[in-house]
Amino acid sequence: MNSAGMRSPGPTSRLSLAAGSKPSPAVAPWTYPRLRSLGANSLVVAILSPFLALTSGYASKVLLAIVILDIPIQLGTTLFLRPHEADFGALKGLSISATTLALAGLYASWLIRTMAKRTPEARPPLHINWPLVFYFAITILSMLVAQDLALSLFEVYLLLEACLVYFYVANTVRTREGVLFVLRYLMIGGLFESLVIIVMKFTVTPSTPWNMPIHIIAEFTGRDGGMRLGGTIGVPNVAGAYLSILLASAASLLLTNLGPAYKWLAKLVLGLGGVALIYTFSRGGWIALALAVIVLCFVAWRQRGFSLRVPIAILAILTLLYLPFHGVISERMFGDDKGSAESRIPLNKLAFRMIEDNPVMGVGANNFTVAMDRYVTAEFRHDWLFAVHNKYLLVLAETGIGGLLAYLAFLLGTMRTGWKCWRFQDPLFSPLGLGFAVGIAGHMVHLTVDLFHVRPIQQLLWLLAGLLAAMHRMCTQPPAPDSLSKIAS
Repeated sequence: MNSAGMRSPGPTSRLSLAAGSKPSPAVAPWTYPRLRSLGANSLVVAILSPFLALTSGYASKVLLAIVILDIPIQLGTTLFLRPHEADFGALKGLSISATTLALAGLYASWLIRTMAKRTPEARPPLHINWPLVFYFAITILSMLVAQDLALSLFEVYLLLEACLVYFYVANTVRTREGVLFVLRYLMIGGLFESLVIIVMKFTVTPSTPWNMPIHIIAEFTGRDGGMRLGGTIGVPNVAGAYLSILLASAASLLLTNLGPAYKWLAKLVLGLGGVALIYTFSRGGWIALALAVIVLCFVAWRQRGFSLRVPIAILAILTLLYLPFHGVISERMFGDDKGSAESRIPLNKLAFRMIEDNPVMGVGANNFTVAMDRYVTAEFRHDWLFAVHNKYLLVLAETGIGGLLAYLAFLLGTMRTGWKCWRFQDPLFSPLGLGFAVGIAGHMVHLTVDLFHVRPIQQLLWLLAGLLAAMHRMCTQPPAPDSLSKIAS
């Protein structure tokens, strides 16, 4: 029994702690080290968790899907805007997009996974496309003669981003499931863009407000209410080029051995994408798709003995799309274009003047618009001044003969890779290889009447080229597991 002047030890300890007194020596030695250890471990986990997430296949799949879907959606911003030069056809600034951030994550993930492999034998050799390397190197060298270095940096940066897309896809997609993953999201992106354009046709007017989360583009052609639609991807000609390449790829899906889900997806993209392509009123896009589909169907029938049922189905879909629009299509193809085609001729002459003076180094990447002031004479006074609407002349004028040869070698080499995939007689890769190759061939025809140096078209071409390189490697070498190998087809 305690005396009146003495306190019970138990309650006293609790009261003293509650009152903020110093803890007794019996508690401190084991309580606080454990708390400090727990806090240190939590800090380590917090620091390492982003890197641990990047090592998972799921993170790689999400980031790659973002890169693919960002081709049509175009999420991002532009820094260091140069509106005056953009009005004459130059790249308007430094593009920072969802693709930029996703590529940073993809390469960090790839680097971490590669370093985790203990033996060099576990690391497959890297694929390098030498024409693409030379084209990039020559583009960088052209900066030495550029009148405006900042404009050249915009072009070099955009080309670097496209090269990173190519290099990643060509080296990390190592299974059929990985190819199907890329293909699925390409089709989903095309379906999204097609729906946007079709919805715009019935909702957009000259008074439509443009304060929307994503940029949409419509060009109104006059007082008659005519409208050319570009959707979220860019101006109508860019949207037409994108859809022509994508629809050729969708048509090749119908020739594969894939299940009905993929083929219905391809038919949906062909149907809605065909309508969207018409609404772009891009003559180059129409011609590119027509050439690609005709070559695809003819080669598939003559060289592989495919049943005529699939080629006839493809042509029937496109014919059914044409019939309701035959009037506007004929008017666009053969009617008065208000001098649109004729205006390209003076621009070609202007480009040849630049090339004659700068055949080796060119005038510098993305510097056509600032260099043309030195070559504009009185005969151009009443002509439309813009960057030349011919990609081959633009590359030759800005980077010289070496740049053009490297660019052509890259495109022709990509088509050759697609043809090799076709010759392997693989039930999946052969039709896809042919479809990608004819889509690029049709686009190469389209390049003779437009410049197409913006991000979506370049990114799409480089991605398809990387996918063809990956497919060709899988046809010639046994597949190796990769971050996309767990994707269910």
